[in-house]
Amino acid sequence: MNIGDKMPDMLGKDAEGKDIRLSDFPGKKFIIYFYPKDNTPGCTAEAVSLRDNYETLLKMGYQVIGVSKDSEASHQKFAAKHELPFPLVADTDTSLCQTAGVWQKKKMAGREYMGIVRTTFVCDNDGTITDVVAKVNTKGAAEQLFALLDGRGAVNPAP
Repeated sequence: MNIGDKMPDMLGKDAEGKDIRLSDFPGKKFIIYFYPKDNTPGCTAEAVSLRDNYETLLKMGYQVIGVSKDSEASHQKFAAKHELPFPLVADTDTSLCQTAGVWQKKKMAGREYMGIVRTTFVCDNDGTITDVVAKVNTKGAAEQLFALLDGRGAVNPAP
C-alpha cells in the first residue's frame, strides 16, 4: 500500500479474539505497524518504544495498532509481558499483510522465505495512508514518528 491508498476498516482479531476495525476508534488517526514476530529483540524494542510514548501519541490523536502473523495466544503473552496498551492484530493467514504489501520474500543466512517486512503506516481518520515508514528504527520507533508527524496531530495546535 502507498500514500493515498485506504487501509481496510476490518483489520482482524486482537489478542482476545475481538474484531478490530478502524471504525472502532472514532475521531482517531492511526499508526498501524507491521512487525515480523512477537518476543524477538527488534520487535520488542519497537513495541516498547511505542508503549513508552503511547499516551503522547494518543494526545496527538493517533491510535496505535500492531500487526503480525503470530497467534492470538502469542499476542496475549507478548502484550502482557511488555504491558502493551494498544491492540495487536493476529493476521495468522497473512491476508492483511498481503493487502498492505508487507508479506514479501526475505533472505537470511542464504535462505529465502516469505515473511513480514517491518513497515509502519500512518493513516488519517478514514484510513487513508498519509505516510509510510519503510526503514523503521526499532529502538526509536516513536521518536521517528514524532519527527515525521512534527505537530500534525497536536490536539491544541498553537495559533
